[in-house]
Amino acid sequence: MTAGPARVREYTMRPVNLAAVRAALARVPAIGFAPQPTPLEALPRLAAMIGARPRLFVKRDDAIPFAFGGNKVRKLAFVAARAQADGADNLITAGGVQSNHARVTAAVAAKLGCRAVLVVNGEPPEKASANALLDKLLGAEVVYVETRNDRAPKMREIADRLRAEGRRPFEIPIGASTALGALGYVQAMIELVEQIPAPDVIVHSTSSGGTQAGLVAGCRLLGLQTRVIGISADDSATSIETQVRSILAGIGQQLGVDLTVPSGGTAIEVDDRFVGEGYGQTTASSREAIDLAAVAEALFLDPTYTAKAMAGLIAYVREQRFKDAQTVVFWHTGGQVALFA
Repeated sequence: MTAGPARVREYTMRPVNLAAVRAALARVPAIGFAPQPTPLEALPRLAAMIGARPRLFVKRDDAIPFAFGGNKVRKLAFVAARAQADGADNLITAGGVQSNHARVTAAVAAKLGCRAVLVVNGEPPEKASANALLDKLLGAEVVYVETRNDRAPKMREIADRLRAEGRRPFEIPIGASTALGALGYVQAMIELVEQIPAPDVIVHSTSSGGTQAGLVAGCRLLGLQTRVIGISADDSATSIETQVRSILAGIGQQLGVDLTVPSGGTAIEVDDRFVGEGYGQTTASSREAIDLAAVAEALFLDPTYTAKAMAGLIAYVREQRFKDAQTVVFWHTGGQVALFA
């Protein structure tokens, strides 16, 4: 683990051009699984409880109605359109037993009339609950493997077998964290600035890098000076930064622009101090975050992702790392189904 967040560098801002970014995105097919925008709400009681002087808001992607919501719905809007255009009849993806991404992929497959095959690492639960229960209800085939490293080879094996049978499988990487999937968060950034003047800071959970890459790309395209702070749920800051940088390059290729030079002012900033013992392992600060968000704002966080991100935001406030006059948005990426695991 690194010692803290990546150093923030300053870049020259360029003019905002919402229309141009909208036009570029409009050329990429997407399926609207849920109405937009998602709610943006102030967090006055939480701010008072943690002594926050900056203005705190939450962007409620947990409130997306399709498939219990979350950031994967935005990503899969673009990925599913590509799968549909390719004539896919099977969607194959991977994750953990309680993967949010697997659950949403299974829901997308059901909506499109496809079959979902989910490759998950871990032991089959004695009684399916939370996301595993929803996967079952959605009719997904779940294939268990021993480790995370076994998932990608098993996905390829299944895809090859289905092709040999005359089927049309479509493989979706973990988290739909591809350049195509990340366009969902370029679009989301446009949505946010139409709800509120561009915030000074966005704090969110980061893992496979697609959400963060989309937010950073949106800020760079729009010429914003907004900081995007990704709080790692598992991997090191260096690893996630590398993945975000790769996805950013791909977004640029998708839209026909160069995003590798961050001329919009937003750097790739990842903080891995809140991971604790690892993926899915709660910490004292993440448990406090779950309790505070629920009691103060009736906001439910999940223990794997958003609780660690909120723990990061709370720590930044307590360490006075935000300025009093700033606007800070906590981007709730969903996952609350995990509370029922």
